[in-house]
Amino acid sequence: MKKKQLVMNTLLGVTLVASLAACSSQPEQPKATGTSSTTGTPAPAGVKTKLSYWTVDRHDADYMKDAIKKFNETNKDNIEVEMTVLADNYNQSVDIAFASNQAPDVFRTNDFPNYVKKGYLLPINDLMTDDMKKRFGNLQVEEMNTIDGKIYSLPNTGQYWRLIYNVDLFQKAGIKEPPKTVKEMVEDAKKITEAGKDIGAYGFAENFKNANSAFSRIVNPIGTLSGTGEVDGYNYKTGQYDFSVYKPVVEALRQMKQDGSMLPGVESLDIDPLRAQFAAGKIGMYLNHSGEPAVYQSQFPTKVNWAAALPPTIDGNQKGTVSVIAGNYIGINKNTQHKDAAWKFMQYLYTLDFQKEYHEKGFGISIVTDVNAAAKKPTMPGIDGFLPSKFDGLYAPAPTGVTEAKVEGMKTGDSVVKYMLSGGDVDKLLSDLTTRYNAALEKARAAGDTKMKANPDFDPNKLQGSLAK
Repeated sequence: MKKKQLVMNTLLGVTLVASLAACSSQPEQPKATGTSSTTGTPAPAGVKTKLSYWTVDRHDADYMKDAIKKFNETNKDNIEVEMTVLADNYNQSVDIAFASNQAPDVFRTNDFPNYVKKGYLLPINDLMTDDMKKRFGNLQVEEMNTIDGKIYSLPNTGQYWRLIYNVDLFQKAGIKEPPKTVKEMVEDAKKITEAGKDIGAYGFAENFKNANSAFSRIVNPIGTLSGTGEVDGYNYKTGQYDFSVYKPVVEALRQMKQDGSMLPGVESLDIDPLRAQFAAGKIGMYLNHSGEPAVYQSQFPTKVNWAAALPPTIDGNQKGTVSVIAGNYIGINKNTQHKDAAWKFMQYLYTLDFQKEYHEKGFGISIVTDVNAAAKKPTMPGIDGFLPSKFDGLYAPAPTGVTEAKVEGMKTGDSVVKYMLSGGDVDKLLSDLTTRYNAALEKARAAGDTKMKANPDFDPNKLQGSLAK
């Protein structure tokens, strides 16, 4: 069955690439799309330099379509960009496109470290002006924007993580405010489920079909605000993995499942079906990031009275910050025939005016200092609870190359979901994860897949106020 699915996925990727051949960065008649944009020579009058842009983002697709139309109509270099949204199988489609010499000129750097490792991305150090280097300098993070001193993608927006909750269901259950502790979250989920029986509503859900993603969405916001100093189990101070700090959260998930407070079938729930159920008023709360307001405005319009709040903490004390993972955005195909044109389009998407409007419309909340200083408060419904607070701090991602290939045995999310459903020895579970992930980390460091190491000076409490006062 798995073999059949693999074949089907491969065929899907091939079909996607074949259907997009007209957008390729390797046109069949390169002379017809302008002369050498790699040398900066302008195209002859009336001849378009055509660029293809691939993105994984759906939530801003309509806005980006209009923004790109504006760029096409106003740029003075006769550049014409065509955008393609590939929300499903994006990374696989990018791999196949590069293997078949049909890759886009500009694309979302959705799998940044691997894209660099595979030679897909063009370093932009020499293209950036001094002002750009100054503007983005303190926001660039190793293994997210740069590798070995080479810059490939610049930061734009960050994912501000929150507890998203149905205000109506909370009121129906007699709950006055969102939970401040993990224990309260368990109690509230039970109350909501009891009060929501008549409408088939449940207290809690997460997209456990993708177990690692679901667990990260829960434990990272709760853990980092609690002051664990960890993302995905990686402790920045010690440079090692330690999953033991997540015990209260793992036990809370097990308890909610035992209480019947989770949406039935949550173990096979994907993110969009979850959103659909939340929009229909069937879920009391879940954790996710600042892309959700756009989702509920366009993808899953809802009449539910909902809001977002800081996540609960393990013990009620906010000793750290919610981890805002440093963001990359777009990059340039290393083999594009139109490097200068691609850079001009990339510059357009990184201008203050463009990023300010994007932020104000609520499609993403910026982590760029001058954008946040100049932008008005976003107007999108539901965005208020996601705006930067003193309890948001910029984190580097956990070491790359660890969870993808080098961890032997069951991954974190799958192990936690198994415990959530069946129980067992939680201490043994977390100790085993710690051992296996540190073994994988050692291999990743030896192979040069990550250069992250212990930072003895790391203090999560000192991050408070770093993004907003």
